[in-house]
Amino acid sequence: MGQLEGKVILITGGARGQGAAEARQCAAAGADVWVTDLLVADGEKVAADIGGHFLEQDVTNESLWNEVIDEIVVTSGSLDGLVNNAGIFKIVPMTQTTLDDYRRITEINQTGVFLGMRAAAKQMVAQQSGSIVNISSIAGLSGAASAFAYGASKWAVRGMTKSAAQELGPSNVRVNSIHPGIIETEMLQQFDVLGPDIRDRLTANIPLGRTGAAEEVSEVVFFLLSDSSRYCTGHEFVVDGGMRA
Repeated sequence: MGQLEGKVILITGGARGQGAAEARQCAAAGADVWVTDLLVADGEKVAADIGGHFLEQDVTNESLWNEVIDEIVVTSGSLDGLVNNAGIFKIVPMTQTTLDDYRRITEINQTGVFLGMRAAAKQMVAQQSGSIVNISSIAGLSGAASAFAYGASKWAVRGMTKSAAQELGPSNVRVNSIHPGIIETEMLQQFDVLGPDIRDRLTANIPLGRTGAAEEVSEVVFFLLSDSSRYCTGHEFVVDGGMRA
């Protein structure tokens, strides 16, 4: 039996990149996986490939969150894990950030996580068990001069995680954040605006000497969803090859 056998897991932004890797890892471990995203074709393919389920979802839509949770519980019987993975990234310093850009990034990266935690918590508290994993970033641990709004949103995710862990702990619901460094996904392509040698410069700051793979993040997600992490809550788990060592 897999370590997630019998667990029902929801992964937002699961159509590609880290989210898709997380979905594959959880399904391989025996979980009943639900993938949500706005990228319908890609999301449906991931769900089909792993024998899971797909729902189209805008994580900033409050009422849709309740519908998603309700459908999962009615169909699968519970909600044992939520991975708030959906997010967007934009290279733009503070002085060039428009209010619209700031609000859009915050809505998806911060408000979406809040809505997800709140919607999932209702079911998890009722069943007196659950694990919520919020995907933050190393930008949520230090300054992010070239991506101001993104960094601000990821700091918020870090703070919300700690507060939610304190609130939900008495109900046996755990909440942790993961802080990836430079991971090889489609999102990494946005760094190219910083110059043709940006990959070399980024790698030079990584003690392990390479960028990370999405699967290396998903393995930490898997740990936090599993009972192996049953005494871990309210903490940051860094996956950055030593950048912040």
